[in-house]
Order: sequence, then C-alpha cells, then structure tokens
Amino acid sequence: MSDRFAEIRPYDDHEVMSVINRLKSDVELLDSIINLRLGGKALWLVPLLRPLVRWGLGRQLRQVHDVASFQSLVRSYMDQMIESSTAGFEVSGLDELPEGPYLFVSNHRDIALDPAFTNYALHTRGRATCRIAIGDNLLSKPWIADLMRINKSFIVKRALQGPRQLLAASKLLSDYISASISEDQVPVWIAQREGRAKQGLDVTEPAVVKMLLLGRDKSLEFGESLAKLRIVPVAISYELDPCDAMKAHELAVIARDGTYKKAEHEDAKSIAVGISGDKGRVNICFGQVLDHQFGSVDEVVAEIDRQVIQNYQLHPSNIWAWQRLHPGQDLPKGLSVSTGSISRAQFDTRVDALDEEERPFLLAMYANAVEQAVRASV
Repeated sequence: MSDRFAEIRPYDDHEVMSVINRLKSDVELLDSIINLRLGGKALWLVPLLRPLVRWGLGRQLRQVHDVASFQSLVRSYMDQMIESSTAGFEVSGLDELPEGPYLFVSNHRDIALDPAFTNYALHTRGRATCRIAIGDNLLSKPWIADLMRINKSFIVKRALQGPRQLLAASKLLSDYISASISEDQVPVWIAQREGRAKQGLDVTEPAVVKMLLLGRDKSLEFGESLAKLRIVPVAISYELDPCDAMKAHELAVIARDGTYKKAEHEDAKSIAVGISGDKGRVNICFGQVLDHQFGSVDEVVAEIDRQVIQNYQLHPSNIWAWQRLHPGQDLPKGLSVSTGSISRAQFDTRVDALDEEERPFLLAMYANAVEQAVRASV
C-alpha cells in the first residue's frame, strides 16, 4: 500500500525487526511490565529488575520476525487468557460468511478485547485477521503505539484542531479502509461508535458510516458504493464486564458533578483489567453483509443496529440486572437467554460491593441489553 498512509497504517513485515529491537530497549515498557507484576508495590526494585525483564522480553520475542509470527505469539496469550478468565468463548455466524475481506463494524464494550476476540475467531478458523482501527487517544506512549501497530492496528486521529484538519484526516482514514478492502483484500475492524458503550447501549454513530463513505466514487449509486465496502455487523457480548465497576464510577461522577477527568493512563488500566478480569461466557456473532439495497446513511445505521441487537447474546446477568431495576414487574416474553456461569447470589454480591450511588449505573449497563432487545422485537 502506498506510503500516503505511512502515518496511520500498521507496520509492514520489513519494519518488524527494528520495532522489536526498539521495544526490547524501551525503559518505559520494561517498567510497566515490572509495575504490573509488582502491583505497584516495592517500586525500589524496578531498576534492579530491568535487566531480567529485558532478557525475558527478548526471549519471548525471539521468534518474532514478521507480523504473522507476532500474531501467533498473541494467539498463545489469547489461549491462556480465554482459559483463565472466561467460562467459554463461542463464535457464530462466521461459517455462513463466504471467504473474502469484510469491513467488520462491531459494538464496543472493551477497548482491546473486542477486536482481539474478532481476530481470534478469524485466526482459529484459518481466515485472514483484521486491520484494527484504534483511536490515537490510546497511544499515550511510543511503546503502546509500537505494540498496536505491529499487531495490525491503524490510527484514527482524534486530537485535531479545526474542521479542515478533521476532514482531511477523515478522508485519509476512509481511503485507507477502502483500499484495505478493495485493493489489499485485507479485512478491517472498526467500532460502531467512538468510545465504549459504557451504558450498555449499542448504537451506531452516523458519523462513523459517513466517514466510511467519505471517499466513495460519486459516479456510483449510494448502494453500489456501500456494497464495495462489504460491511458486516458484529455483536460481541460478555456475561461479565471486568471494567463494570470502573465504568459505573465514571458515570456516577458525571451524573453528580457534570464531568469526569480520567486519571493518567486510565485507559491502559482499563485494558489490563479487561484482559485479566473475569468475563464469564463470551459470545461473538458475525452478521450478514450489507448489500446495495440501502440508500442512505440512516438506513445503514438502522441495519447495523438491528443486526447487532438481534445477534447480541443475553446472559442471566442481563436479566438479573433488569429485574433489580424493575422489581415486581414481569420479565418481557420471548427473550432468548444463554446459560450463565455464575449464580444470582454471586451477581448480587458484585453489584452490592459498589457504593450505593454507583449501583444503578452498573445495573443499567447490563439491563440495557434487555431493553434494546425488547424494543427491537416490538
């Protein structure tokens, strides 16, 4: 692909070794690994442990020489993570999709795991993995950007001043995604909205669809341009959200104070908690490709929303949360609910561990999936 996209694209194979050498010598990365292992304690040990961690990191990366070998290493960690922090990972809908590159537009619940689970599903079934859209707000450190871009992530620039800069960046991003699908034949993952759905409401932002079609050939009908993108909605659902308490706290502060200021590296903490925390059962469902029949952005948005909500797998945790918010009311009929891995008492303990002002927000982020399912069935 042309170097026109050099500032935002993932790293190519020929760039991998220099990036790996840079990572092994990055003091901030080494210190982050040590701090994670020490849990923020005994910080006086950090300088002493750097040589050992550098050696260990080099040993782990010694087989990495291109993007594919790096992703094979990532898969081994995904295997361990799924085994240790989930009660099972299920994939549906993918076998019904013919081979080929797609633009997967996904609901967004976890910063790192939503695209990671998508790529894991593709990789384990012998399909090409996606290039992943990631906001530049998450790339606070050079080593984070290196790790993301070596893992096929490309950058969505958000910290821009002025409408001209924003338009130019959006056009470049649109062109890159289109070229990835049509020229490189490489699939792409992008969230249906900017930022996670912290309230548990999966809603597509029209601005995302507008950006995707920004560089379309104006000589083609809207539906023809849309069909060339091969959009497939994706619904990922977690029985438990490892970051639910963090999200509930943020939402409670916003409700009380009108604003919330993130702590330094809070997004990095959310990524770590999401990876290591208990997720219960996880399901990812691939929908059907959007063809030429859609004639406007609003129609596309409505169809992505419809498929995401229809394919979202409800768990008992969603039902229990709804019942706590609606005591005495009958549960809506016709809901399809999967088997869970935790008890009602365990879920109640999880909720009651929060401050009283935060509990309604945690309950709502689980219960809103039920509300959306009910509205969609009317």
